Amino acid sequence: MMKAKEFQKFELALLRKEKIDIRRNFRIVEALHKEALALCVFPPKNPLDGFDVDLRIAKVINCVPKTA
Repeated sequence: MMKAKEFQKFELALLRKEKIDIRRNFRIVEALHKEALALCVFPPKNPLDGFDVDLRIAKVINCVPKTA
């Protein structure tokens, strides 16, 4: 089993090798947007639905010390 640091090194090396294809990325985002519209899940009926949960999660994350 890979250790966390070894995996991070592997992941960084993989990301450095991978070339960014901005056109492909935009096509993916556009396809996801079209699918969300077709499924009637976007735009949300009430944009503030779930905001309280997001706010609580953000507060918890921001309280975690940067060093463990």
